[in-house]
Amino acid sequence: MKLVKHRILLLIIVLFNVAIYNIHAEENWTIGVNFMLGGRYDDLRMCVGSPPGAKGGPIADIMVNFKYQVDQEFALVFNLPVMRPILFATAFDMLQFEPEVTFEFKKAIKDDLDFLIGPGVGLSLHYGPDYESDVDENRGESFFAAGPFISSLFAFNFQNSAEKDRIVGARAFYVPLFSKERAPGTVLGLALEGSIYF
Repeated sequence: MKLVKHRILLLIIVLFNVAIYNIHAEENWTIGVNFMLGGRYDDLRMCVGSPPGAKGGPIADIMVNFKYQVDQEFALVFNLPVMRPILFATAFDMLQFEPEVTFEFKKAIKDDLDFLIGPGVGLSLHYGPDYESDVDENRGESFFAAGPFISSLFAFNFQNSAEKDRIVGARAFYVPLFSKERAPGTVLGLALEGSIYF
């Protein structure tokens, strides 16, 4: 499993470098940082912020966003999680990696304020124990699970004087998880998000 985690971390580095190159080569690309904090119901995976037996708990991440502006009202945003995969791999010997593409539709409210709605789809990968496990003691056997990550973003975009996006909103998400070792799991959550583009 350590090999798989190392490959995921290598994939993050490679995707980041490829995206940075493309952003410099193509003016339609912009890069941003996304901060996410919320809560979730999760009847399969261990939550490092909750006691053993709790089905779910808090969720937080810092992501790098790569936005491709198709036209004035539509953009594709690739959300690359950074904090959670690295933290879980190094501190808890676990894998939680949920990259996603958001289809961002924009409706102007006034010159410097837009309303955004963004259905999203991605992939959720997990390797670690179940929700009955403890972080330090009585840790259960780790297992692999995967499934689609489906979400909806509702947000406001406040552009600064340089017309750079400053986005604040909320994302609801649903993840069905499947594993050979366990019965299917369900993840439901809601998180507040803030993104700054450069």
